[in-house]
Amino acid sequence: MPQASSFSNELIGLFNGYLYKTTWMRRWHYRGAVHAFDVLGDPVRRRILELLADGERSAGEVTDVVRREFLISQPAVSQHLKVLRENGFTQVRAQGTRRLYSVDAAPLQETDAWLDKFRHFWTPHLNALATELARGKRERRLLAEREQAAPLNPGTVGPES
Repeated sequence: MPQASSFSNELIGLFNGYLYKTTWMRRWHYRGAVHAFDVLGDPVRRRILELLADGERSAGEVTDVVRREFLISQPAVSQHLKVLRENGFTQVRAQGTRRLYSVDAAPLQETDAWLDKFRHFWTPHLNALATELARGKRERRLLAEREQAAPLNPGTVGPES
């Protein structure tokens, strides 16, 4: 059996390394998007991100709103904040005794980039819906203008009678 030269072994090693890296990157990207959906699949965590999208908030402020809306305990809210923080969706900084949370956009941008591959499924439908809504609005406006401009027929009773 012929032996492979060191050059061909090196070439095979480089190629295998390339395949490993690209496969790993694809898997990481896929896992990152799926992971984001796992984290964001919870309505409480989505609501927390909505609150933080308006700007930095203290843990206490977030807890008050979420407890009121979802009727969950303070430790449960803290756990949701921890999941968001540990998975990179929020950043926290100390200000005295308070903990201020803010959104970290990077994981959301990665998820948005992953979703880009699928936008062609819904974008035309949303564009068609926008066109139909505009058409209906225009037709209602024209109908209202015609009704205002139409003179009363002589045999009908008008509002002035």
